[in-house]
Amino acid sequence: MKFDPDDWRDIDWRNIDFGRLPVLWLVPILLLGIAVFTSVYTVQAESQGVVLRFGKYVRNAEPGLRFKLPFNMEKVEMVPVKRQLKQEFGFGTPGSTNPTQYSSEQKLERGMVTGDLNAATVEWIIQYRVREPELYLFKVRNPDNTLRDISESVMRTVVGDRTVDEVITVGRQEIEADALIQLQELVDKFELGLSIDQVQLKNVNPPQAVQRSFNEVNQAQQEREQLINVANGEYNKVVPRASGEAEQMIQAAEGYALKRVNEAEGDVARFNAVFAEYLKAPEVTKQRIYIETMRQIVPNLGKKIILDEDASQLLPMLQMSAASSKK
Repeated sequence: MKFDPDDWRDIDWRNIDFGRLPVLWLVPILLLGIAVFTSVYTVQAESQGVVLRFGKYVRNAEPGLRFKLPFNMEKVEMVPVKRQLKQEFGFGTPGSTNPTQYSSEQKLERGMVTGDLNAATVEWIIQYRVREPELYLFKVRNPDNTLRDISESVMRTVVGDRTVDEVITVGRQEIEADALIQLQELVDKFELGLSIDQVQLKNVNPPQAVQRSFNEVNQAQQEREQLINVANGEYNKVVPRASGEAEQMIQAAEGYALKRVNEAEGDVARFNAVFAEYLKAPEVTKQRIYIETMRQIVPNLGKKIILDEDASQLLPMLQMSAASSKK
């Protein structure tokens, strides 16, 4: 019997008993639902999806709603590329979400030997991100554990190149910088697909048996530095002031010397000018000098009476009583 497509319009769908429909009719519907369900996925904002087709890397998927081939022909591995991950060495923070954040062998991790053959306990952390998801997933087996091993090796190398004093006191920043550079170089060499953001030393101490003695030595060194700073402060306060006073006295002496020289040169110039006039008219010059000198001297002598040598009859001319009373 041949089926006519126009017969679909004459079917009363409300009276059909679907329970009696052939099972084969439900198979396409079920397959369609599974296909839709397995072809849609979502990539979170802090992650990136790595799409695998039959186990082979195909592409990266950015955050958002995405589609892939259904029926697990393509699978997606989510990698948190924007999340900053952390690993702790020599200690462990409870409640961490990263399974490789700390190790159970913390005591062995923090025990190190410095370049001068002294023991030290070093605790540090590294912060990193996933930079290349495909390398992180497929290039190296257990990249996070590999990173722990590399970090411990690098830190032992860097600490082993320095003395115990540098490790515990003044060399911490240099150790962090060198460890960061060397760790990133090895991570790139092994193609782990990671980016190291920071290497930070936490607690760096001598072994427990000698820690008290080491603290006493550090305290003595701090007191020594404090005394040196106080002495330098006094030196910087006294010496500049004395230097300033000495410079002031030198400048005053130089000014006085310059004044005396100028005055002497002025006297010489005035004498030469008077001498030149004297050569032109000696008598007139003598008379002028005498008058100018007396003009300066007489006002300082008080009240004086000058008589001509030819004067006679002195008493009638002067009122001595009036003069003596005023005097």
